[in-house]
Amino acid sequence: MYLCPNYMRYPKIVTFFHPFLACEHKADLNYSKSPAKPARLMAYLATKGLADCLEIRDDFPLLEDKDFHLAHTATYVEDFFSGKGLCESNNLRWSHEFATSVRYTNSSLWAALRNSLCHPAEVSFSPTSGFHHATPERGGGFCTFSGQVIASLKAWESFAAVGCYIDLDAHFGNSIEDSRRFAPDLDQAVPKAYHFNGSQTDGEYFAMLETFVRGTLEPALLAGSVQYVVWCHGADSHRDDQLGHQCTTRWWLRCADFFWSWIAEMDAAQGRPVPVSCALFGGYRDDHYNSVLSLHTGDLMSCMRHLLGWDSGYQTEVRARKSM
Repeated sequence: MYLCPNYMRYPKIVTFFHPFLACEHKADLNYSKSPAKPARLMAYLATKGLADCLEIRDDFPLLEDKDFHLAHTATYVEDFFSGKGLCESNNLRWSHEFATSVRYTNSSLWAALRNSLCHPAEVSFSPTSGFHHATPERGGGFCTFSGQVIASLKAWESFAAVGCYIDLDAHFGNSIEDSRRFAPDLDQAVPKAYHFNGSQTDGEYFAMLETFVRGTLEPALLAGSVQYVVWCHGADSHRDDQLGHQCTTRWWLRCADFFWSWIAEMDAAQGRPVPVSCALFGGYRDDHYNSVLSLHTGDLMSCMRHLLGWDSGYQTEVRARKSM
């Protein structure tokens, strides 16, 4: 169903996806199924008849080793891509296939961020995760490289653009803060005031997000102190996730509806589209992985409804997790 469209916006979510983003190799040996999530999400969207909401772009350039050096030591970068040393410090089994997928996921995130700056009318989507717990010297928490740090440093270097990350993964995204000592330009690329991590539960969780967006981000955006926003709505902040606890489905989706409605509001206030990109981040369900995929789909459909003016009628379906 078409609603009132945002005429400043391209009508599809521009998605930087390539099959090599996903890695099923040794998936049964990993607790986290995030390496396989990009392809699983694309397949899920297709089964729900929603694939046409996305415009896939698979020709984005790959990051080189020197790009990873922006946020990581040369030793760690070499160790990971050669499968030695701390190559499994991310708590994931190493393989050549996985190493390839990691280069693609980090490249996808940078491609999405860059596209949002070059083509702000397009909502730019990187269907990726595995970034926000990595540190300059090693991986951690199912994260290999701090892709958001790399992307933001490249945005600063290329465009002198200042960004804001809204990280609604269940776990504090330490990689930005832990990288400041290693990459001094990060203080300018993503100032501390513009790195938000959600906490609390349900209404309090939502209130913290709303307060940050209205009280900190909105004035900065309107004043031109922030040039782009990255939305990272991890499914593990859902109450029934194996590693999360913060929000029921109602409050999780309310966060999405608020954010995408706010972007539409800022488009109108400025008379031009806000450069915005988004990524998946966490989500862990051994019992029913479609619950993770359904939440991510709900977020994308919230974008379609509130920002791009089209309502698919999709209903998010999250199965309650049985107590262990």
